Amino acid sequence: MFLATVPGVSWSTDQAQQRRAGRDVRQETRQGARETKQDCRAANQQSNAACRQDKRQTKQTGRQTARDIKY
Repeated sequence: MFLATVPGVSWSTDQAQQRRAGRDVRQETRQGARETKQDCRAANQQSNAACRQDKRQTKQTGRQTARDIKY
């Protein structure tokens, strides 16, 4: 009963869930970025530097998605 009357308790729970969701998105993004680079190198479409840029862009997109979830 005491916790129900304290303001901000549910907010911290929501915030924790948002952080968790953000971490999950970033973890999935890491794996996706690895696969992007591996696919790029396997197909020999671009130089290694260009494949690295593709990986970075994939990770940056995931970071932004995680930020959108958290904030």
